[in-house]
Amino acid sequence: MNNLILFTNAFLSYLVLFLVFGALIVIAVFAGIRVRKNKNKKEEIENSAKNLEANAVSKENIA
Repeated sequence: MNNLILFTNAFLSYLVLFLVFGALIVIAVFAGIRVRKNKNKKEEIENSAKNLEANAVSKENIA
């Protein structure tokens, strides 16, 4: 009986550790996705601004 209790304690200990690491991995993945989406949005805004400036300069050169 003592061996079963020891095995159960060890099993539950590793199960809790597995769940903690799993939760940390899920949080890291969602944080990474969010950071990447924000970076993409920022780059898109910068590229739009550069394109508008380039179009304005080219129109000035034509006129």
